[in-house]
Amino acid sequence: MAAQLIAGGRVATPDGVLDPGWVFVEDGAISAVGAGAPADRPDARTIDARGSWVVPGFVDVHCHGGGGASFTEPGQVRDAVQAHRRHGTTTTLASLVSRPVPVLVEQVAALREHVTDGLLAGIHLEGPFLSAARCGAHDPAVLRPPNAASVDSLLAAGRGAIRMVTIAPELDGAVPAVKRLVDAGVLAAVGHTDALAEDVTPAVDAGASVATHLFNGMRPLHHREPGPIGTLLDDERVTVELICDLVHLHPTVVRLAARHAGAGRTVLITDAISAAGAGDGVYDVGGLEVTVTDGVPTLAGGGSLAGSTLTMDAAFRNVVHRCGLGIGEAVAAASTRPAELLGLGDVIGRIAPGYAADLVLLDETLHPSAVMKAGTWV
Repeated sequence: MAAQLIAGGRVATPDGVLDPGWVFVEDGAISAVGAGAPADRPDARTIDARGSWVVPGFVDVHCHGGGGASFTEPGQVRDAVQAHRRHGTTTTLASLVSRPVPVLVEQVAALREHVTDGLLAGIHLEGPFLSAARCGAHDPAVLRPPNAASVDSLLAAGRGAIRMVTIAPELDGAVPAVKRLVDAGVLAAVGHTDALAEDVTPAVDAGASVATHLFNGMRPLHHREPGPIGTLLDDERVTVELICDLVHLHPTVVRLAARHAGAGRTVLITDAISAAGAGDGVYDVGGLEVTVTDGVPTLAGGGSLAGSTLTMDAAFRNVVHRCGLGIGEAVAAASTRPAELLGLGDVIGRIAPGYAADLVLLDETLHPSAVMKAGTWV
């Protein structure tokens, strides 16, 4: 693989923005980063990044599909990943919606090979251990409380590929399930829950460390009962996911949450379904019919929001242009913190020597003009 020099752009590094800066890429990794004019490297192909931002590849820890493809269909996995790669997502966790446990076992087993070969960073089970009262676009008929047998069967099917499981902490057996997941090296997330604060804290004490799309699919925040939103947002042990499509959350809410949680606890996600990048129409999400109108997916008949059609580049733009966060905060939320959450913080999510050459070039309007995965342009 030929060496490459990306020069002249505004490079977002952990220590600040280099303007102008340069990044040298060799053998799929970043070998050097610097400010100003780079040394002449006749052995390298030079990419002129003047007028561009150079940021780390985006890391999406909550995504169900895209480009008309779904992670529930084994033959569509690569298409879904590639659809989001074109929008700057270089690392993807595949999310599965609630289904009967035997069906999920089959889906997990089918996805496992794509985790092994590196196409996916892992699997996220968004259910079936969710509250029927806050099920959103999950089929209430398949929801159930967790028990040791169901959790163990899913973990066995994953063989280490499951990285996160969302649980409603008020369900019977939820706290022991959280402990079992954490002991197995899996992130336990709190979501789709009607819990009171008194239900949430024991789950966090047991090791739950993620809030699945904070605010959405949760009992609302109340000034006399903080519920899951207030409890999770205010707990320094919890990283909060935010769907910044400006449909799920108002910009003020995004700003309040992100500023309170800070760069160390805020993660942007897409929660994208197969409709992302594929246009309006009728789609299947976990066996439920979903209608996408003007880019907004809802259960057929005008019901609950059913995921999103968001891509990470749009989330990045929204959080900067509409929510008032800085580029550094956006990079942390879209790349650095989610990489750390997955245990990959020493490999991806930063522009620094030794890290994978996962890079996105953004134009002045923060639209991607080029995407690099492991040193290869997508």
